[in-house]
Amino acid sequence: MSAVANPHLWTRRALSTLLLGVLPLGARGETGKVAVHIDNFAFSPAELKIQKGTEVTWTNNDDIPHTVLFIKTGVRSKTMDTDASFSYKFDKIGTFDYICGLHPHMKGKAIVTE
Repeated sequence: MSAVANPHLWTRRALSTLLLGVLPLGARGETGKVAVHIDNFAFSPAELKIQKGTEVTWTNNDDIPHTVLFIKTGVRSKTMDTDASFSYKFDKIGTFDYICGLHPHMKGKAIVTE
């Protein structure tokens, strides 16, 4: 469903975009809990710099399903419909590349430090 056909969807996306612009979570060594939004076939932010022990929650704001699939570890979310989310706590240091298992051109990265 498009934002034009559903004004509530437009409002949610506009608010999400505004908040992302004001609060760039995960961009600078964040710790605790960090949010990643999935919208327009992209992870936002696409690169996270977080500390070990941080929990990241991906929320699907797109109109179609997406997943989060970690390339090296094989950790995978269930398929997320619109407004569904998946959380993962990073308990190891390293660089973790991930994609959407349904749309492999969607890429993200979590850089986890001490």
